[in-house]
Amino acid sequence: MKIVSPWKLEREGVLGMNGRNADYVLKYNRRKFYPRVDDKLITKRLALQGGIPVPELIASVRFNHQLRDLKRVLDGESEFVIKPSQGCAGQGILVITQREGDLFIKPNGATLTLEQIKRHISDILSGLHSLGGQPDRAMIEKLIHFTDAFEPYTYQGVPDIRVIMFLGYPVMAMTRLSTSMSDGKANLHQGAVGVGLDIGNGRPLRAVQFDRPILKHPDTGNSFEKMSIERWDDILLIASRCYELTELGYMGADVVLDREKGPMILELNARPGLAIQAANGTGLKNRLEQIKKLSESRATPEQRVKIAQELFAVA
Repeated sequence: MKIVSPWKLEREGVLGMNGRNADYVLKYNRRKFYPRVDDKLITKRLALQGGIPVPELIASVRFNHQLRDLKRVLDGESEFVIKPSQGCAGQGILVITQREGDLFIKPNGATLTLEQIKRHISDILSGLHSLGGQPDRAMIEKLIHFTDAFEPYTYQGVPDIRVIMFLGYPVMAMTRLSTSMSDGKANLHQGAVGVGLDIGNGRPLRAVQFDRPILKHPDTGNSFEKMSIERWDDILLIASRCYELTELGYMGADVVLDREKGPMILELNARPGLAIQAANGTGLKNRLEQIKKLSESRATPEQRVKIAQELFAVA
């Protein structure tokens, strides 16, 4: 394994966790606004109030006694996602892509009974997957039908696009593509692929799995070179609009691209991970410092997107 000196990383503008927390998260994110992104149900409500599209909510579950009605709630639902409202790092997310009678089928073909789904939701309510282990609520959402452009580059699950935002400007982006190893989830910690994207046009720059460069998707065998992201400017725009929504200066916006409904905000994060730097092959810090130097503090979301594309376009 190649060891890189911390001085070299600093010269290349690679942002570490301590620097992220001290210089950006703590400095630009007021704690009273954290619930706006830490609780996905609050995020969804605020987004809808602000006219920002989000996946449709089938139901939310707060108490175990509500599980008695789960059979009725899921009646006729064959594709859905169950997630903790205050979960993190993809923990506790259950994706169902098919249904055969009383059996619910996951992306990898494994089947679950209604009782097993109830137990999973009960675990969520107990706080097993939530921030700080606090009691939580479970969300049941409609499954996103992603655009066909992603079909050659993902395994069954729904890909998303992570955009790092600073003061409302999109500074770095990647798409996260599910694999068989990640169980159909777009989660890098569980084996999904991260593909860095050019802020200027959404074109792929570099792909990694567990922070190691790869050229092809491990399941489909397709090269990422020809991958194209539809409605790129719209994706950056709805991410930029989340600045006014949350009033958080530094955050990650996770966007999904539905083939019929277009870009939607999946969730927001006040402490986005740093693996996006490996996917892009460049550091975050230099870009963040460039945004600090901008004199225009009242730019519209549209103006911020245009400025960021001019600053950070690779090709």
